[in-house]
Amino acid sequence: MPEHFQPDTLSQAIEGVLREIRVPDLPYPVGEPPTPVDWGDWLQAQWHDQSDQRVSDLLSSMDGPWSVRQVNSAYLADRIMDVFLRSSGLHPVLVARLARLRYPLAWQFAATGAGPFLDHLVTWLDSFEDWRGWSDSGGRSSRALLDRLDRLVEVVEDVFATQSITSFVEYCDQWHAEARRRQAHSSRLHQRLLETEAGAARQRKADQASRAVAGRALEGRRVPPAIMDFLVDHWVPLLRQIAWKEGPDGDNWRHGKRLLEWMVWVGDPDLSSQNLERVYQVGEQLADRVSEVWQRIWQEPPPRGALAALEQVLVERLRGGEPEVSSTRQHLVRLDYDRHWLDIAAPLEEDIGRVRGQWFVKGSGDDEQRRYFLACFPETTEILWSNGFGVRLGMTFWRDFRQALEEGTIRPLPEQTRFGQVLEDTLTALGRVLESQRRQRQQAARRAREKAEQVRLQKEARERELQEAEARRQAEAEREQQQARERARQEEAARLEAARAAARDQAMTEVDRLGPGSWIALRTGGDNQERRLKLAVRINARRKLVFVDRLGLNRTELTIDQLVDHLLDDTARILGASAEFDETLSRVVGRIRLGR
Repeated sequence: MPEHFQPDTLSQAIEGVLREIRVPDLPYPVGEPPTPVDWGDWLQAQWHDQSDQRVSDLLSSMDGPWSVRQVNSAYLADRIMDVFLRSSGLHPVLVARLARLRYPLAWQFAATGAGPFLDHLVTWLDSFEDWRGWSDSGGRSSRALLDRLDRLVEVVEDVFATQSITSFVEYCDQWHAEARRRQAHSSRLHQRLLETEAGAARQRKADQASRAVAGRALEGRRVPPAIMDFLVDHWVPLLRQIAWKEGPDGDNWRHGKRLLEWMVWVGDPDLSSQNLERVYQVGEQLADRVSEVWQRIWQEPPPRGALAALEQVLVERLRGGEPEVSSTRQHLVRLDYDRHWLDIAAPLEEDIGRVRGQWFVKGSGDDEQRRYFLACFPETTEILWSNGFGVRLGMTFWRDFRQALEEGTIRPLPEQTRFGQVLEDTLTALGRVLESQRRQRQQAARRAREKAEQVRLQKEARERELQEAEARRQAEAEREQQQARERARQEEAARLEAARAAARDQAMTEVDRLGPGSWIALRTGGDNQERRLKLAVRINARRKLVFVDRLGLNRTELTIDQLVDHLLDDTARILGASAEFDETLSRVVGRIRLGR
């Protein structure tokens, strides 16, 4: 669990995010669906395929309905794993596989919130601090970790299938037990590696320094073969032994190096032929000095044959002769030396202390390689790199390491961010967002209440005004009704008369418009049946209208005034007249009847 979150606090923080937070562009339901989609099988399929897609993106691309808790669980799992991807400090190949745990994490968030699965997941992922130096090198230890993560795929599938985290808990317990054994074993391996490589470094220093001393002395010289053979075959191994046992600062090393230079000086005529007196002084003592140093180191006399060949050359030089000489080129090839071993300056301990025990990375992306700065041997200035578990990854000279740091081809590995810290930081950030959203909702609710109260008061005021206005209106209406009834009695007769006149005028107008071929409907007799008649002849001089039936028979004669009376009595209709006339006539006739 994160250090700053107590279990109750953590649970409350997660539950608050799952219930209340709202993130733009996520597929939230419109109202909580009664039966949200069961996403267990779908999440299991994504985990089985080891998909790298975000859960939220997949939710948006699929049909729901999803519950608010599912959407927020997907978002929270994605948010945590995305931050873990960016900041964990683990190798990209490794963290990409771990980030796929977003699928079971989202599932468990929706089901239990901050449940036991999250507890074990945090502890397990925090233990990956031991693997921050892991690289996808293809080696045995690299492959072993990937194999164990392959096993995790099966374990989480079982969690989905059984809806029980028992297999995951057992997997984590096994993991931690193996980690404890590995750490104890790694400490022993590191100690053994340090001892072995420290001894090898001293041997390397002794070998390279002795070769370099001899190579520097023989460069560009012409020396008798006997001296060259003695130096390369016998004296260089002696110097190597001195450097290994005593280091390059002791008296025996200085004597041995000085004697090597004297042997080259005496043997090369270009160096010594100008000072014969000095040749005598050196030559007389050289063989004895060589024997003395040899016996001091090896506790036995030098090889008789090799020393005799050397002495023979010295005697010849002392007699003034010029022994045969040859180029040292072939012997220099045999030495295979590097002169920089003579100028090695050990780095300052404080400089080494700043980087010792640190991880460094070379390359980028999936191809990056990580290595642990285990030690720097002052004898050789070589850095010993480890994989963090006691396996040697190689050696690098201090000067090359510093140059690579300056050029950026190798860089310090940033500190790892624990998963628990990622969880804590994510929940803290989302907690601030949630608190802001809560304040916004509270402010919106308060504004809504204030507005509702204002509307209520305004409504009550309007209702009071309306009631008062209605009372005034009713009183005024009652008074006006009294007046209106009085006026109505007075005006009724005038209206009736005017209506009769208007109706007659309107009817007369319509009758005047009738021409031959116009049709009317007429009801006469006791049966009140309507007959349809066509105007056959209009005799204007006599104000007479002659109608016939459809067959042109049954002649009916009506005066204009009679037809007008029929229209006013509603016993006749003009067929094809305008609707406006019918309506007007009906209204007028109705008024007249009411008036009667």
